[in-house]
Amino acid sequence: MAKMAEVPEEVQEKVRQLQMLEQALQQLLMQKQAFQLQLMESESALKELQGSEEAYKIIGNVMVLTKKEELVKELQEKKETVELRISSLEKQEAKTMEKASS
Repeated sequence: MAKMAEVPEEVQEKVRQLQMLEQALQQLLMQKQAFQLQLMESESALKELQGSEEAYKIIGNVMVLTKKEELVKELQEKKETVELRISSLEKQEAKTMEKASS
């Protein structure tokens, strides 16, 4: 097995770049997973609200009765925002993968 000192500087630099890209990709994937979880929670809450007459919202440690229409609107806006963030992360992920393969 060759030691790093024996490996040309150009190859060492390429390895460092690939390691940095790998770390960036891992961070993107972790962020994407977190947003996907938020998206699933929003979709689940919207589905539950369809079959209910009353709506409650948690503010801090307190659950408060709120207007169903307002909560639905808020959840839909949150869902749209999260979908945009996921889309943005997917684009960043594709660019990072492209850099790593070049």
